[in-house]
Amino acid sequence: MRGLVYEGPNKIAFTEDLSVREPEDDEVLVRIAASGICHSDLSVVNGTIAWAAPAVLGHEGAGVIEKVGARVKALQPGDHVALHTLANCGHCAHCEGGRPTRCRATLGNRTQPFSLNGAPVSNFAATSTFAELTVVKQQQAVKIDPSIPLDVACVIGCGVLTGVGSVIHRADVATGDTGAVFGIGGVGLNVIQGLKLAGASRIVAVDLLASREDMARAFGATDFIDTSKEDAVARIRELLSDPVNPHSGGADWSFECAGSPIALKSAVDCLAWGGNCVIVGVPKATATYHLPIMSMSYVDRGILGARYGASQPHKDIPAYLRLYSNGSLKLDELVTKRYRLDQFEEAFH
Repeated sequence: MRGLVYEGPNKIAFTEDLSVREPEDDEVLVRIAASGICHSDLSVVNGTIAWAAPAVLGHEGAGVIEKVGARVKALQPGDHVALHTLANCGHCAHCEGGRPTRCRATLGNRTQPFSLNGAPVSNFAATSTFAELTVVKQQQAVKIDPSIPLDVACVIGCGVLTGVGSVIHRADVATGDTGAVFGIGGVGLNVIQGLKLAGASRIVAVDLLASREDMARAFGATDFIDTSKEDAVARIRELLSDPVNPHSGGADWSFECAGSPIALKSAVDCLAWGGNCVIVGVPKATATYHLPIMSMSYVDRGILGARYGASQPHKDIPAYLRLYSNGSLKLDELVTKRYRLDQFEEAFH
């Protein structure tokens, strides 16, 4: 079958000779119809995220089930499914408490379901959607309505779960709160959507590229700051000024979606009293941030990490697709172009 094999930093190869094993008792074999490209995939390619080669990347996928393992009861061949990366155990305290992103079984999860010319090839993020077929745990496949286009449903698997989930599940945004979003890529756009769904009164989008303004506003941003021309912190404090004390304005919530310590500093510095910053982006493993303790503790500011939007995929994916169906959540607009698998170089660029 066709697939993309990561061979080491900055090395990806298209092949038609990839093989995948049969599903085990608790697994399903899925024919991938479409896959999104997430920045995390590119971060593996460029070496920001360390991952052993060879491997099949990709983790935003949707497709149709071809085979199911002996113990799989809720899914069957022919089902349309959206995939997610959480190969959680299903029985630990975190899983039973509805917090699968905290399940220890989802960390460092790497198996070798593929082979190329007889040599084993590992998966990535327990998913691997840059191939025509993949094997995943049954809990990673969420059955969806066949009327939902698979080349749209695929983006749910990471960008939407992470972005919207970081607002809905990890943060505690109240109606009327203000938010600032740093980094308006796929995840940032979905954070904007999450803030809009939560009832935020002002949503400030922040990016180095002025070309992203129109898209940010289309997804719900009320304001846009081009940081190549303006100081983001000063401008946010001006836009979100405190009517009682004009010198203490800022955002109730900020979301760092670029994986940049520089952006994180601004995301923290722009907070109002009592504000919180949610770290959504994935930086280099060695990245650090110098925390100004006094300006945090004395005015109730906070910083939160958000893994995969603290998502509950079997609850969230159907809910987000219902929002899509009634026009409340944009998915079609997240897909700017479609590529064949052998056009990966152009797509990655």
